[in-house]
Amino acid sequence: MRRLARLAERTPADRERYLDLLRGLAIIMVVLGHWSIAAIYYNQHGQPDGHSALPTIPWAYPLTWAVQVMPVFFLVGGYANAASLAAHRARGGDTTGWLLGRSARLLRPTTALVLVLAGSSLIASLAGTEASLVRTVVWFATIPLWFLAAYLAVVPLTPVMYALHRRFGLAVPAALALLVALGDLGRALGSGEVALANYLLGWLAIHQLGFAWYDARQGHCRPDATPAGTGGIRTRCLPMSRRAALVMIAGGLAVAVLLTGPGPYPVNMISLPGERLANTAPPSVALLAVATAQLGLILLLRERAERWLHRSRPWQAVIAVNSVVLTVFLWHLSAVVLLVGALYALGLLPTPPAGSAAWLAWRLPWVLMLTVVLAGLVAIVGRIEARSGRSTAGRPRGDGRPAGQSAGRWANTRGVLAVAGFGATVYAMAANSATAKTAPEPLGLPVAALVVYLAGAGTLRLLRSGWGSRG
Repeated sequence: MRRLARLAERTPADRERYLDLLRGLAIIMVVLGHWSIAAIYYNQHGQPDGHSALPTIPWAYPLTWAVQVMPVFFLVGGYANAASLAAHRARGGDTTGWLLGRSARLLRPTTALVLVLAGSSLIASLAGTEASLVRTVVWFATIPLWFLAAYLAVVPLTPVMYALHRRFGLAVPAALALLVALGDLGRALGSGEVALANYLLGWLAIHQLGFAWYDARQGHCRPDATPAGTGGIRTRCLPMSRRAALVMIAGGLAVAVLLTGPGPYPVNMISLPGERLANTAPPSVALLAVATAQLGLILLLRERAERWLHRSRPWQAVIAVNSVVLTVFLWHLSAVVLLVGALYALGLLPTPPAGSAAWLAWRLPWVLMLTVVLAGLVAIVGRIEARSGRSTAGRPRGDGRPAGQSAGRWANTRGVLAVAGFGATVYAMAANSATAKTAPEPLGLPVAALVVYLAGAGTLRLLRSGWGSRG
């Protein structure tokens, strides 16, 4: 508590505390949503398995407009990335050093999860457990990695995309939204490959709005190449007024209703198998419309929330959650695996039909038990993330370079290696998500994906340590 109090006291007066609250609340909503919607059953081999109960409760589809919080992550991430990049450059750091600093906070907790799952899978396989069962368990535990893959793909693009934002302002997310619509049109016409780019374009569009929020807070509203007194859609600032917030809410909801009512998009904002125009796989214009309404609501509540967060206790609670927020996200489905395994071993695992009265009644004790299990996991592995946050919060890291004529060459090589490291981790996580749930993988994760991930994460770790900086 004393440490939290000291951290709260040292918080800069101009920090946008609301962003930290949004990040923490979004993680909590994801965790509770995944836990609440899980339906456990026995498969044909008599083993416990799980699936989403959402298809059996279509009355809950409209609720997904509120609980689909992936846009909130990218909005907050855009603000945080713009702010940290500007601060890093102000301290004399370079772009590659900034990338390496961001990789530490994101990949250290992720690598811990990957190594624990791979090691546990190896032990289980050596003990005679069927490889397909090992893969099923790991597949479920690594579901959170699909989101992290999308975010890790966006982070290395931040310097380029922020430069575009400084030049063209809000015209950039508008253009990205148009490209998403074109991808959706391709899907509707039967060419799904056209929409693959939406996995990146959709999240980038929302990420850009985080830049606009940051510039609004800094007062950097005029595009670098635009004369004073002009701007319009090319303004760099997100409209922050109450009127603008209400327009976003009304406009976003109206477009979303039209697209999902008479329009071709499903009402559900959490994609389900068999949906031709799924709203998150990849992101659709319907999801962008819902994200606009969410942004309006966020801005409408901003001033009141900021006043509340300037109280010591609420802010200390937000600091505490954010110090382990990625750990909570990464391990919350591992908590499900552990609890199901324990209850199954004890012969106490209830498997009521999804959507039934018994299933609904089981939600509260189920979530409470999972909370206890997850708290134990966070107590064990949460220190990794907490240390990562402290180690990357100070001076620029990874900016070492050899002296002499090779300095420029090494700087370029270092940048290429950093981007390659990010690319390797993104590829590995995407490959894991694309591998079948019951594939015979004795390590749980596809071997090639595991090797590529470790190579990428290891490269970034070496660069952060200053490897090669002495020539």
